[in-house]
Amino acid sequence: MRRSEFDRAVSDEFGARGASLVSDLVLSAIGGRTAEEALAAGVPPREVWLALCEETDVPPSRRYGAGRLEPKRS
Repeated sequence: MRRSEFDRAVSDEFGARGASLVSDLVLSAIGGRTAEEALAAGVPPREVWLALCEETDVPPSRRYGAGRLEPKRS
């Protein structure tokens, strides 16, 4: 997952409150940092996305592949 995919996944899942969650919510799964702090420290966006999902109880069915572009159809 790239950073742009992370940003899209946050926006798609959380809407307008996504930016607040990324900057304010402390995620225990990534060392007690916010998503913003973790990304700045070099934690992979996919790991941060999964920690955010876990902390906010996003159903597992909406975690896998979130933020990725749909595959092109032939």
